[in-house]
Amino acid sequence: MNSKENLLKLFLDTRKHTEALCKPLQKEDYVVQPIVDVSPPKWHLGHTTWFFEEFLLDGHLADYKRFHSQYAYVFNSYYESIGARVVRTDRGNLSRPSVDEVYEYRAYVTKHMAQLIENHWNEDLIPVLEIGIHHEKQHQELLLTDIKYILGNNPLSPVYGNIEDEVFINNKTPKWLEMPAQIYEVGHSKKEFCYDNEQPRHRIFLEAYQISSELVTCGEWIDFINDGGYANVMLWHTEGWDWVQKNNICAPMYWFEENDQWNQYTLNGITGIDKSSAITHVSYYEAFAFAQWRGMRLPTEFEWEAAQQKFSWGKRWEWTESAYLPYPNYQKPDGALGEYNGKFMVNQKVLRGSSVATPNNHTRSTYRNFFHPNLRWQFTSLRLAQSI
Repeated sequence: MNSKENLLKLFLDTRKHTEALCKPLQKEDYVVQPIVDVSPPKWHLGHTTWFFEEFLLDGHLADYKRFHSQYAYVFNSYYESIGARVVRTDRGNLSRPSVDEVYEYRAYVTKHMAQLIENHWNEDLIPVLEIGIHHEKQHQELLLTDIKYILGNNPLSPVYGNIEDEVFINNKTPKWLEMPAQIYEVGHSKKEFCYDNEQPRHRIFLEAYQISSELVTCGEWIDFINDGGYANVMLWHTEGWDWVQKNNICAPMYWFEENDQWNQYTLNGITGIDKSSAITHVSYYEAFAFAQWRGMRLPTEFEWEAAQQKFSWGKRWEWTESAYLPYPNYQKPDGALGEYNGKFMVNQKVLRGSSVATPNNHTRSTYRNFFHPNLRWQFTSLRLAQSI
């Protein structure tokens, strides 16, 4: 069990890291919402603060007074049971509260949270505090990828700063890792923190398969493009093909061709495509089509988890062939926190691993990320699999 001191340190370090991610921004960058899936940085700062105020301070710290009576309306995300909220598409329309006021709100809540943990702590609150901390860590990743989308769709191509392994170079030769047909155990069983959707641990039978030791490279993807992959209807799901046609998709996100050379926007500016780097910012639709083109398939999330100790992972979220569904005997938590994961278990695909944007202490082999199949603004990639 985490000690009070360890929890306080983890909480404070997490709060500081969120604000450090925003240091390179100009004030104008904080309010932009170019698409529905990309929230303004200012909103992330406020929402992660509201979470602690809503679920811990209000009701557990004596005489706590909310910073502002309307901030719950402004910064609630999707918790229907708690009350009304600003529609997701309208987050970028909020010129107020100002950036400075949001930072004052953060400081106010952080100070009172420290008081709660240090002086009025109840160990029954540990699960909620852990969810709050890891919720903010989730938003740190979203914050960075949202910033990339905001800056990467600006014609000036602004530089944010250097992110280690944003362009992930891997010169290892791919190998097929064989996995026998048998019953495997999957899911989280340890005492450390996990989300409810990673449990309960259970058994699953997998037929024999093999999975690649490496991620697909940009060089392979250029071959896919040059072979007409984006124009071959036979490679795509019907929904994926409609998506390609309606949106004129012809390359991964942030790629553009100039003078017969593929280039990309990175947080460190424009750079040429390194063919040995891992493909990034592709949708599930594209990942599926590429696998079809290679005469292979994506692994299921269970195949990925069963084999993950045999390969390196963690630089990219990896699309799987699994729909995001509850595990056998899954129990949704009581109360508003039951809205955290369970109600999203429809029409989404599971991604496994983590990425260069995933913060420290937030990576597990059982972690189940999930997104709609058309989305690709996260650091997404794929590795191939095939049955044997």
